[in-house]
Amino acid sequence: MYQSPNDDNGYDISDYQDIMDEFGTMDDWEHLLAEVHKRGMRLVMDLVVNHTSDEHAWFVESRKSKDNPYRDYYIWRAPKEDGSEPNNWASSFSGSAWQYDDMTGEYYLHLFSKKQPDLNWENPTVREEVYNMMRWWLDKGIDGFRMDVINFISKHPDLPDGKIKEGKKHASGSAYFRNGPRIHEFLQEMNEKALDDYDVMTVGEMPGVTPDWAQEYTDPKNNELNMVFQFEHVDLDSGSGGKWDLRQLQLTDLKENLSKWQYALQDVGWNSLYMNNHDQPRMVSRFGNDGQYREKSAKMLATLLHMMKGTPYIYQGEEFGMTNVQFEDIHDYRDIETLNMYKEKREEGVPHEEIMQSIYVKGRDNARTPVQWNDREHAGFTTGTPWIRVNPNYREINAEAALNDPQSIFHYYRQLIDIRRREDVVVYGDYELLMADDEEVFAYTRTLNEATLLVICNFYDGAPTFKLPKTLHDHKKHLLITNDEIGDELSEELTLRPYEARVYKLTR
Repeated sequence: MYQSPNDDNGYDISDYQDIMDEFGTMDDWEHLLAEVHKRGMRLVMDLVVNHTSDEHAWFVESRKSKDNPYRDYYIWRAPKEDGSEPNNWASSFSGSAWQYDDMTGEYYLHLFSKKQPDLNWENPTVREEVYNMMRWWLDKGIDGFRMDVINFISKHPDLPDGKIKEGKKHASGSAYFRNGPRIHEFLQEMNEKALDDYDVMTVGEMPGVTPDWAQEYTDPKNNELNMVFQFEHVDLDSGSGGKWDLRQLQLTDLKENLSKWQYALQDVGWNSLYMNNHDQPRMVSRFGNDGQYREKSAKMLATLLHMMKGTPYIYQGEEFGMTNVQFEDIHDYRDIETLNMYKEKREEGVPHEEIMQSIYVKGRDNARTPVQWNDREHAGFTTGTPWIRVNPNYREINAEAALNDPQSIFHYYRQLIDIRRREDVVVYGDYELLMADDEEVFAYTRTLNEATLLVICNFYDGAPTFKLPKTLHDHKKHLLITNDEIGDELSEELTLRPYEARVYKLTR
């Protein structure tokens, strides 16, 4: 919501200390913060400091000449002898990561849109500018930062070429800017100079981060971050061709991956728990069943995540089961990544229908259609014309209907949150995966002292059998929550119904 020309939904910031006109004024923002705090809630802000907008005052000055003080705020390089880009890196939004600028005859680096030039974090003045800006917001009373692609800020100083895959024009340079050589130094300095004097929460978005890296980033003794967002589990349904190359998800892969992160951060660090966000498709469409079993599968997925160790993140509309959208016309989409990919694929001769299937499954606009508040025009989102079309299913799926239905997904989320507050085992208990090789059931335990939490989730519409481990046979069994109306007693062998989820508290 910072001032922005809105090339990439506000992630191209032209003024870090002002509000985008479309969203109101700083007075409106201050009113929001006051009302949030009045309700015992906290407000965490986005921090986008890998890049700015090309309309930011720093970049406007930077491009004027090679010898002005703002030149080194960004990453400029001369062309190669043949006039080509300084290296072969690809932008995350298709094409080259370099943009030629006629004004000075050099290229600037942009890992995302060409209107998002990367900041040069090697320059201590840039870092001090960022820390000053962070303190300005913290002094206003905000309660933390979600840090956009924060593990990209330290680049390898030589900016080497990446390895080009067959059939590709540009290479991924990620080996030279993800988790770069000075990343820990920069994050520790950020804490020392901007964060340590405030009671705040930080979470870093970190594509390509591994469990070992995450341990380092989130270990309290390192004073870097409280949590990281990792992306391994949301890449499991992508083929070798990347995000748009659709692949059927195998449940055993998902179990292995989520369990790996649970085990890795069990004693050191902390997990973030999510299945959708502003960059990911809707979880009930992706991992569940958004047709006949929409409500039941949405509750099952919520059960799976909320009973794990870590902090659950709920993305807008998830709590009442919003789904992916399917616009037939590419012009109804707004996401720059989607539109660039579509143009590139059409130029390669890929049929429209084939590209659209990938967009329907993976496109970021699946998560960006207006929140469906009620069944009235534009789903109650606006009395004007929304910036992107509303999902046509808003008449059936909306917040008002969910609040009025005591059996809704929304009220189920409230029950899960209540369990997290009441049961220490959910917060502190050790995780153990059960039935690791089963392709239908995701089950695990959480154990703290004498208490064990047993979580059973049927991921599909079949009737698989759950077998209770012998070590738990003699425990007392209390059902905490289920998404099924019947809720049979827990026996040594239990036949599950479609998308059924159960959570038991077991005690000796």
